[in-house]
Amino acid sequence: MRYLGKKFITLIITLFMVSVAAFVAFQIIPGDVVTSILGTEATPEREEQLRAELGLDQPPAKRYVNWITDVLRGDLGVSYRYSKNMNEMMPVTELIGDKLPVTLCLAAVSLFLIILVSIPLGVLWARSRNRILDAALSVATQVSMAIPSFFLGILVTYLLGICLKLFTPGGYVSYRESFWGFLGYLLFPAVSVAIPKIAMTARFLRNSLLTEMGSDYVRTAYSKGCSDKRVMYGHVLRNAMMPVVTFLGMIIAEIVAGSIVVEQVFGLPGVGRLLISSISTRDFPVVEILILYITFVVIFVYFLVDVLYRVIDPRISGR
Repeated sequence: MRYLGKKFITLIITLFMVSVAAFVAFQIIPGDVVTSILGTEATPEREEQLRAELGLDQPPAKRYVNWITDVLRGDLGVSYRYSKNMNEMMPVTELIGDKLPVTLCLAAVSLFLIILVSIPLGVLWARSRNRILDAALSVATQVSMAIPSFFLGILVTYLLGICLKLFTPGGYVSYRESFWGFLGYLLFPAVSVAIPKIAMTARFLRNSLLTEMGSDYVRTAYSKGCSDKRVMYGHVLRNAMMPVVTFLGMIIAEIVAGSIVVEQVFGLPGVGRLLISSISTRDFPVVEILILYITFVVIFVYFLVDVLYRVIDPRISGR
């Protein structure tokens, strides 16, 4: 409990510091949000009225206190750019709540593919004594890691969408319309996200396994007559997974925070795409909440990694 308490306090302090930094950054960025919102309809009277409605006529310190207090109460404010109708701005809660399931499902499918392929591939690569297979896997993983995400997304769209017609590029199906159709479309962006991560994870696991296989306890296990499978899956793989778990934590944090490029290429209305559009339109309430969301995801994932460490190796619990 003491360990969990320290982690929770660290999370709160980090979120507070990031919230302050994000708020201050958007106060010093050049440009007037009110003028930008009103456009050609801007008049001194309307600007003053809108500034009062949005609370922008108050001192920055008071605006921050009001904002963070509202956030703690669950009120994330309203978007400057999105609206329900001509007279009502869209609440940030509704806006992000509509985008978040897309990003989370994309992350879940991508992570499933990464674990499903990379761990068996890494074990196979480490146990392989075939030079041709070793060279082929080495080249394949190097190429997969070197391809930029946007180009990989374009290749998947062209090869699987246009040539093989496995899906319709741009034919996004909302999870509200058909959940299975939604997952079917997500599979292809998930492949684009997963391929370089599979290559990195498999290579990382292979190197970790080879390091562990040279340890004294492995030679001792073989001297006692243990089979290759028992040594690999009973001893080596468990120890080799420790650094891989950290690496997977980084990957999870990245894809849950929002696969921005892939969402843009496949036209997915997710958090990453919303972040880009909100930055370009100076929709600061949305951007500030998304920054807090990304920060929370990264911290929380690393917290889960620490907990998983203790599950994999109970000896860490006493440290």
